[in-house]
Amino acid sequence: MLRVLENPLYYLDNFQDVLSWIAARYADLLSVEETQFIADFGALPLPSRALFVRLVMRKGCLFRASKLNYEEIGDTRAAALPLLALEWVEADPAISLDELFEQLLKAEIAQAFQLAAPLKAARKAEQLDALREQHGDSKPFSAWHPACGDVLYRIGLQPLCDRLRLIYFGNYHQDWSEFVLSDLGVYQYEKVEFSPKSRGFRTRQDIEHYEVLHQCRERYNDSAPADEVLQALAALPLSQDNTWLASRRDKLRFQIGQHLEKTQDWPAAYRAYADCRYPGARGRAIRVLEKDEQPQAAYERLTIALAAPESEAEQQLLLRMAPRLRRKLGHAKLAAAVPAAIDRIDLHLPYPDAACYVEGVVQQHLMQDDAPVYYVENTLINSLFGLLCWPAIFKAMPGAFFHPFHRGPADLHSADFCQRRSTDFAACLAQLDDGSYHAAIRATLAAKHGIVSPFVSWDVLDDGLLDLALACIPAFHLKKAFERILLDIKSNRSGLPDLIQFWPEERRYRMIEVKGPGDRLQDNQLRWIAYCAEHAMPVSVCYLQWQAAA
Repeated sequence: MLRVLENPLYYLDNFQDVLSWIAARYADLLSVEETQFIADFGALPLPSRALFVRLVMRKGCLFRASKLNYEEIGDTRAAALPLLALEWVEADPAISLDELFEQLLKAEIAQAFQLAAPLKAARKAEQLDALREQHGDSKPFSAWHPACGDVLYRIGLQPLCDRLRLIYFGNYHQDWSEFVLSDLGVYQYEKVEFSPKSRGFRTRQDIEHYEVLHQCRERYNDSAPADEVLQALAALPLSQDNTWLASRRDKLRFQIGQHLEKTQDWPAAYRAYADCRYPGARGRAIRVLEKDEQPQAAYERLTIALAAPESEAEQQLLLRMAPRLRRKLGHAKLAAAVPAAIDRIDLHLPYPDAACYVEGVVQQHLMQDDAPVYYVENTLINSLFGLLCWPAIFKAMPGAFFHPFHRGPADLHSADFCQRRSTDFAACLAQLDDGSYHAAIRATLAAKHGIVSPFVSWDVLDDGLLDLALACIPAFHLKKAFERILLDIKSNRSGLPDLIQFWPEERRYRMIEVKGPGDRLQDNQLRWIAYCAEHAMPVSVCYLQWQAAA
């Protein structure tokens, strides 16, 4: 295909590619309307196809003919005629006063309504308010402004095109710009071999259920009553084997529960969390019971959860709640666990003249010629993991990749993500045992540089940092860090220390979490620090205070 700047019809080619892809892979799932649309679209004259795609990709559904000027299409009014015949586009539709004001300029409004001073000079919003009471009904554009020689079009198939986009991408947040950004080289995607049967939706019901979930989310975002949305979610008959859609429903339930917690509606928040399987929901349900002054019910659920915590994050939350609940119930106080000793750095430095971040101040203070310091936060360890485990992460598997624009596998945060690829991840991590990981990481860096990855930060990982990391971080430490990421990818990709310092002559390193005045360690940071201490991985917490001015 020609590059975007060389092909004026690039958008039409992209749209046609999507239709061909859908027809080849989802024919058995398509409705009669969708199948007919794909067939009719291919039979249209090229200018009509191009105009339709232009309208689909523009914002809104109303367009003035005078604004549709595309050199590659030519006469857009002539191109619109076949679209009008198919009723894909409507000419001179009935529109409301508000819609009219979006289409007309101030001078046109004054002419259409014969406005007199001072209303003629008022702002459009004021003009609209003044005219609303007299003009409440909708009527054709030509009736609103008879003197205007322009034609207004309304595109009527936007919902159908949005649904086809959903079928192709498997979500609503990716759109037609993916093609352009890829063609321009802004994003590069891994080329994964997948069969024609690999697809995001397996049944028509999956598509319909996704749309219902999306509508529930839109209603929630538009401030619909939480109970109404929760009832709609509960009534959705998702199949037992569709864990992907079930996880989307649970995520929305969890978010609604968080909102209800903020409003201190404890019973409603508990109902949102109680049957929700989204990570963290069980712990939040127990916390809500505690806030609702139900310590016995909270403690009973806490005891069950502590016997088999779903994650380190949940265990941390439960252990924090347990002493409070035991005290409220009159139980004996248990001996507190002794936290692991954390290496501490205390710095008192002059307040910088220029605006800066505390990590940068500490980085510059600790920097030495023979011991450089890098600000890496979550990027370095994740990038090394992503490079070493690239073959496992981008392995072609059913339900993981089903179009060319995946930033990572669609099941990345699924509970069985690692289990489905256990042999592949084991093979990748085994290279840390036999010493071949250096060559493997460098080979992936050279072959895949710039390709979008859920783990690799290309802008951070330069040759100098990579050389120091591979020379100074022991393979055992890398393996333990990678194993922890695999335990809970969603949670454990974050919380890593801000800085890393290398002593290349001694082939050693240390990670440093920086805390400015009044700042404290977050829960995910505490979990990483405890894990590093457990496995003798050097980590320090630096507490920075500003020196008082003279």
